[in-house]
Amino acid sequence: KSVLDAGWFMLKTQLKYKASARSGVFLEVNEKYTTQTCSCCGCISPNSPKGRAGLGIREWSCPECGVLHDRDINAAKNILALGYERLAAGIPVL
Repeated sequence: KSVLDAGWFMLKTQLKYKASARSGVFLEVNEKYTTQTCSCCGCISPNSPKGRAGLGIREWSCPECGVLHDRDINAAKNILALGYERLAAGIPVL
């Protein structure tokens, strides 16, 4: 594992700890395909950035709705939407 993986692990560990200490809830969402999925229409485009080779692709256009996406902002919007879906389903009893 890389140093970056260790850093993310520690960040998640601290977030879980802080949430627990304040009677909060820490839930993870699956970030798979969040950079590839259009945050406007939900289309997974063949020209969206994929894998390590796609890391250099910073912007892409959705072929379905035509929206131009910044890779990171699009992923953030998709992750936020996944979080809202999890909250709408309810928070499990601790």
